[in-house]
Amino acid sequence: MKNEIYGKVKKYIDVCDMIAAGDFVAAGISGGADSVCLLHILWRLRAERPFQLAAVHVNHGLRKEAGEDAAFVRKLCMEWEIPFFLREVDVSGYAVRHKVSTEEAGRLFRYQAFEETLAGLGCAEAEPQAASEHMAIRRRHRIAVAHNAQDRAETMLFHLFRGSGLRGLSSIRPVREAVIRPLLQLSRAEIEEYLATQGLSWREDSTNEGDAYARNRIRHHILPCAEREICSAAVAHMGDLADLLAETEDYLARETEKLYESCLEEPQDEMAAFSEAGEAHRQVLRLDKLKELDPVMQKRVLLHAIERVVPYRKDITARHIEGMLVLLEKDGCGKLSLPCEIRVCKEYNVLTLRHAAEILSPQTGSFSFVLWEREAIPENSLFYKKEQNIPENRYTKWFDYDKITTSLLLRPRKKGDYLTIDDAFHTQSLKRYLINEKIPKEKRDSLFVLADESHVLWVPGYRTSSGFRVEADTKRVLEVRLENTKGENDGGENRGIVDGSAG
Repeated sequence: MKNEIYGKVKKYIDVCDMIAAGDFVAAGISGGADSVCLLHILWRLRAERPFQLAAVHVNHGLRKEAGEDAAFVRKLCMEWEIPFFLREVDVSGYAVRHKVSTEEAGRLFRYQAFEETLAGLGCAEAEPQAASEHMAIRRRHRIAVAHNAQDRAETMLFHLFRGSGLRGLSSIRPVREAVIRPLLQLSRAEIEEYLATQGLSWREDSTNEGDAYARNRIRHHILPCAEREICSAAVAHMGDLADLLAETEDYLARETEKLYESCLEEPQDEMAAFSEAGEAHRQVLRLDKLKELDPVMQKRVLLHAIERVVPYRKDITARHIEGMLVLLEKDGCGKLSLPCEIRVCKEYNVLTLRHAAEILSPQTGSFSFVLWEREAIPENSLFYKKEQNIPENRYTKWFDYDKITTSLLLRPRKKGDYLTIDDAFHTQSLKRYLINEKIPKEKRDSLFVLADESHVLWVPGYRTSSGFRVEADTKRVLEVRLENTKGENDGGENRGIVDGSAG
């Protein structure tokens, strides 16, 4: 049995490409049956293929016997000559301070410990026997955890009962980024049988015995009943279904990404293209493209857009997606507030999703003001070409400094703001200009402008006012440059910087 189970796990590792020669593997070892089985199998596998293995034990400080668990794992690692890393953390304190569950806090600390351990392994020299002229070495960082078939079935049911889509029903994946789960096909009975044939003991976690946690109730009551009363292979069949659903979800995810890209509205202003950080909090989708999609894919594309606005969707339910679909079909404009501070606005032919922080904080870069003396401008400069006005540049604009009557302010737009729209000095209210440009109201409210009292010089991302245009007789030119947060700009020489006020 011991070799049969070892061969089964080894085959699973190879089929799922979990561990290759030269990899760095940090295994999470609690001391329980599952993790002891994992560590022993990885120890055996290391004798067959060269990879670096380390055991990581995190003492969460939640149980009085936690110190004994750490000593037990340390002893195993000494016997098997496996590097041992212990992390002692205050999970309860962290959970209270950050208002998360102890389970979530523990998970965060465990994966932090894995990353720290892998960073240390990555700095070490590769084992000499790992190098071979016949072998291409791939040095990957892997985090091995000991989830088994019952864990997978429990997770599937947990997600099903709480209301989940395909992703949740796919349950635990054998490989997810750097995380690998070599024991995912083994039942708890197989794990205990393997340990018995190897003469290995393990530690019992008292928190697994009670029914305080929902997962424990599924483990102790629902799954045993299913295997006893319905089908003895229920857990195995649920694993097969999880694999099928995972394949389906992966395919649909690829198709969703394609359709999402086809629905994206091209940036209509330079600010959208300019600020990568700002754009992460805003998604603009074309209504006509969305309405062409099958309803199933409409929902997936909307959910995908939400994930681009915030990196999580824990509180987004089918009811919220249905609300967005209703908004799509309504005539005229409309708004919708979603969890996670997401605001949805339908206006003109676009659906805009924003995070509240992006609406309230419209900063997309920093501004610098540079004053040119007229004689410093070359005679063949584009400034002298009347039809071209000034050089076309997305992030730098030039104005006649002496036409500024009071002082410049970079501020939110306000009532009474106006632009000079042509050479005949005709004016237009800023509000009318923004409406004519079909800029959604939510975005209009978040705009900042560069203004001389109520006369707007520049609406960053849109247009400048003709009233401050550089002419042939301009004596001083004010250059205003918008720079992104990385400090990149459009180049040019360093010149004296002024504060933007004019006397």
